[in-house]
Amino acid sequence: MAFRVVGRRLLRSKLLPMFTPASTLHSHATSFGFKEVNEEEKSQLVGNVFTKVASNYDIMNDLMSGGLHRLWKDRLVSKLSPFPGMKHLDVAGGTGDVAFRILETINSVNRRAIEDTLEDDLQRETQIYVCDINPNMLDVGKKRAQQRGLGDQGSLIWVEGDAEKLNFEDDSMDGYTIAFGIRNVTHIEKVLAEAYRILKKGGRFLCLELSHVEAPVFKQLYDYYSFSVIPVVGELVAGDRDSYQYLVESVRRFPPQEVFASMIADAGFQKVEYENLVGGVVAIHSGVKF
Repeated sequence: MAFRVVGRRLLRSKLLPMFTPASTLHSHATSFGFKEVNEEEKSQLVGNVFTKVASNYDIMNDLMSGGLHRLWKDRLVSKLSPFPGMKHLDVAGGTGDVAFRILETINSVNRRAIEDTLEDDLQRETQIYVCDINPNMLDVGKKRAQQRGLGDQGSLIWVEGDAEKLNFEDDSMDGYTIAFGIRNVTHIEKVLAEAYRILKKGGRFLCLELSHVEAPVFKQLYDYYSFSVIPVVGELVAGDRDSYQYLVESVRRFPPQEVFASMIADAGFQKVEYENLVGGVVAIHSGVKF
């Protein structure tokens, strides 16, 4: 596990001449996995992928990561430090995995010193918005909420929306999370700008995403697993090889950790950091709005 604080000056002087956010964005914005497509077509193709995988999404996450995605999401939420009464937005979170963890963390906070009346008020004020562009993913999340006894929980609010054009007011959220979603958008810089816009001063941005492995031997093993195993598992379990082939390819088209960190800083965030997990298989990036 590696943890790095990103200095903007260092990034600009050493990284950007070789690999600039602009060049990354241009490539990413016109790619669907390894295929080059126009922007309108990409949005539709990505939508089709998640419509197909929605019903098997959580099962496949367990199989592809060996269950590690649960620990990665736990780490994401622990870095967020949720608190009673917070207003939070989880983007691309349709199945509810991150939102449930946030709400359960808030519910488990030790508040014995707080008067019961105030505690009830705080619970009512807590608002966790789950935003996803795909209604099928949201439907899965709502069903899971019912199964967990959270279906009537007023703190959970399900919203169909686009990460690039959020329907929330400026300076309205205490926190923003996006897990395994930002690599699928058409314009990363628009998503980051929207995250910055809707966060209050002092609000935290946190992104959990599959990333880039640096160690050569581990990278060879990871590439073999990604391209030779995951699509086959997708075909066997979900009957859909192509969607999982795209998901693997989309990781390789996503900017490396340092470059993505510089993009977050360019969006206006400060105290930009990232933490590599499992040698860079995934990374958690964070920033604060001041």
